Order: sequence, then C-alpha cells, then structure tokens
Amino acid sequence: MPARDDRSDSVSDHHEAPTTRIPRVDPPPAADEQTGPVGAPVPGGGREPQSGPTLMEQMGGISGIVASSIPVAVFVLVNLIGGLQAALYSALAVGVGVMVWRLVRRDPIQPAVSGLLGVGICALVARQTGEARGFYLPGLLISSFFALTAIVSMIVRWPIAGVIWNGINSRGMEWRENPALLRAYTIATGLLAIVFVSRVVVQGLLYDANAETWLGIARLAMGYPLLALALLATVLIVRRAESATPA
Repeated sequence: MPARDDRSDSVSDHHEAPTTRIPRVDPPPAADEQTGPVGAPVPGGGREPQSGPTLMEQMGGISGIVASSIPVAVFVLVNLIGGLQAALYSALAVGVGVMVWRLVRRDPIQPAVSGLLGVGICALVARQTGEARGFYLPGLLISSFFALTAIVSMIVRWPIAGVIWNGINSRGMEWRENPALLRAYTIATGLLAIVFVSRVVVQGLLYDANAETWLGIARLAMGYPLLALALLATVLIVRRAESATPA
C-alpha cells in the first residue's frame, strides 16, 4: 500500500480512522490483583496474600511434618529395645540426619531445625530425670500453656485463632467488631483448646502412670494429625463466616 503524507491522512481522518487506527487494549489485571465489579476485593475474603509462604509451607509441607515426627517415633521404638540411653542418642542422630537430608535436597530446613531443637530439649530433660517419660514432659507443658492461652483468649473475647489468622494475613483487628466473625473465631479457638486440653488430660494420665510406651504413641497420634484436623475445621469455619459477611 503506498504511503500517505500527514495532510491526506488528516483530510480523510474521519473516513480512515475506524479502519487504520488500532484501538488501545489495556492488559488484563494480574491474577493476584483481580477485583470485583467496583474495585472491591474478590468475594470470599478479598485478595489472598500470594507472596508470603502459607502456614503449611512454613511447616515444610507434608514431608516436613513427617520428618519432624520421625525422631519421636525412633525414640519410642529404640526405648523399647535398647533402653533410655540408646533411645536418646538414636533420636538425636535421626534429628541431625533429617536436617542434613533436607539440606541436600535444598528443602526448607526450618522444620528440621525446630524438630532437632525440640528433640534436644526433650533428650536433656529425660537425661536429667533419668526417666524415659521425661522425654515427653516439655511437650506436655507446651500443650498446657496453649490450652490455657486459648481458654483465656475466649474469656476476654480476643480468640487466639482470630488474632493469629488476621495477623498472618495482615488484616488488622477490625474483625472483632463483626459479631459473626467474632463468633466464628471463638468456635475455632474452642476447637484448638479441645485439642490441647485432650493432650494434657490423656498424656498427663499416662505420664503419671509412667506408661512411657503408650505415652509416646499418644504423643504421635495426638500431635500433627489431631492438630491438622483442628486447623482444617478452623479454615472451613472462618471461610464460611467471611463469605457470609457483606463486603
């Protein structure tokens, strides 16, 4: 097609514009910036923070959770076969091995470091007391602390589930002014309280009875599996309350 100068283009602009001018097309918003019809956040809680790691990722995923439980399982088994000293050394060695394994795989080592630190503290207590059940005493005390914290937070109407949930998502504390959300977070906190109280009761009775083997089994069964169920219920309860709350 022969080139036209600016004058011919300006004269016939009203004839040529619809076919020669390419209309501007704005790029669609990014997936993490999509909004509602009037710029409001997407229904169901608005934007979800995508840049930061989720709680599951911070725990190392399923592999991190399983890996952090291995030293405790090793302690239970070796204590049955070889006694306290062998169980302590085995648990510590496995804890170090898990951390090295995750380093080699370039997986997040925070779960392994936390697990190794926890095993070290438990082993120190067991060594000082000279009893295998001492290995489970720190975990029992931690569960008591969390149970008390959850109960008190509900009494003062600052349910810890809401504080943690909104703190992680940087949403502030305006949720306390919404009765539906306050009720949902209170229920979720109640579920967490049940988990920790049940740990204290069951494991405390086994501790007093010096049933170290059953205490170890209870520690594993009432650890991450039970907590995972409570967290899943918490997410479902909170999501439902948020979706029912007007924007």
